Amino acid sequence: MSGYNRPMARFEARFGSRELFPDLEPRAYLNHAAMSPWSLAVREAMRACMDDYGRRGLGAFFSWHEQRKRLKDKLATLVGGAPDDLAFVSSTTEGLVKIALCFPWERGDRVVVFDGEFPTNVTPWQRAAELYELEIVMLSASEFRVDEERALRRFSEALERGVRLVAVSTIEFQTGFRMPVLELSLRCHAAGAEICVDAIQGLGAVPMDVVVEGIDYLVCGSHKWMMAIDGIAFVYAAADKAAALRPYVAGWLSHESPVAFLLEGPGNLRYDRPIRTGIDFLESGSFSTVGCAALEASLDLLLQLSPEAIFDHVNGYLDMLEPKLVQLGFESLRSAKREQRSGILSLAPPTDVDARALQKAIAEAGIFCTAPDGYLRFSPHWPNALDEIEHVVASVEASITAASTGAR
Repeated sequence: MSGYNRPMARFEARFGSRELFPDLEPRAYLNHAAMSPWSLAVREAMRACMDDYGRRGLGAFFSWHEQRKRLKDKLATLVGGAPDDLAFVSSTTEGLVKIALCFPWERGDRVVVFDGEFPTNVTPWQRAAELYELEIVMLSASEFRVDEERALRRFSEALERGVRLVAVSTIEFQTGFRMPVLELSLRCHAAGAEICVDAIQGLGAVPMDVVVEGIDYLVCGSHKWMMAIDGIAFVYAAADKAAALRPYVAGWLSHESPVAFLLEGPGNLRYDRPIRTGIDFLESGSFSTVGCAALEASLDLLLQLSPEAIFDHVNGYLDMLEPKLVQLGFESLRSAKREQRSGILSLAPPTDVDARALQKAIAEAGIFCTAPDGYLRFSPHWPNALDEIEHVVASVEASITAASTGAR
């Protein structure tokens, strides 16, 4: 019996329980916006895959190839799309780069990106602009948090001048602000523009639906809120948008019937087979089988709980943590509006307190978070329990003095 077919342990996800993370060292792991730890379910799935390949070599490949189809079915459930509209890539960056290179640009096209975004969703469009002689239009992401009506007005003004594509993240990595993707997509489509979404800072903990939100392209890696491993990601593209892409990054597996010459006897080695018109032409070569196994295992846990329930749990945690830290002198960047929230709580530290020094100090007390660009960022997920919060607050309070710039 193959490792793929052997019965694997049934894992149950429970809110506030670390049972699937028995050896996780931090007392409060609040770093899912950076990288999630690997659950027992993920590790078991990876072991099953590796053991199967260790026993059967190429014989295991065909079994695990079928697993990828099942994984696409589950991802389609998560994002509200169709399995045929999904493709696997190695990372969010690779997915965005491939879309940027294959998009049917015309010289002089304008691309909207947002200042304040993670470079993953800016650099590919800058490179495409240089290659295809495009114009980059940079708007402010932070303005949406401060005055969404004014930001949308400026966005519409940019569209009126002619825009081919808008690249935006669902969640801004520094602040945790959830961008109004539906409103952006409606305005894009009314102006004849398309929208490409980087979903890595939300998908898994924030409900999303590519059809309802009018998303043309979506790219997401799996090592953050999806709680799998790095090295595997996926791209969604609406069928008509995928068909219009130019296959500049096609590889041997991008052809129709690409492995026929390996499986169907002599006379099938050809170089003129058409490139597939679905988005899966981006699957141009080998990618991580172990990554797919890990992603399915983590996705099973997310779907057990549902993104809607995870969102409620995470924001219940942050609802308790946020006011306690504000009382200590922090300024919260979290929106008061539910529809603008994510799984992230970012705070500006009190005057004369260095965020990086504070982050390092509370790490010694077992509180793991990050400090991107001067903000202290907390990002819990479904395993985080509410009874952690008292220790988190006490650790922060005890570390403020040590992190003060006046104390050094």
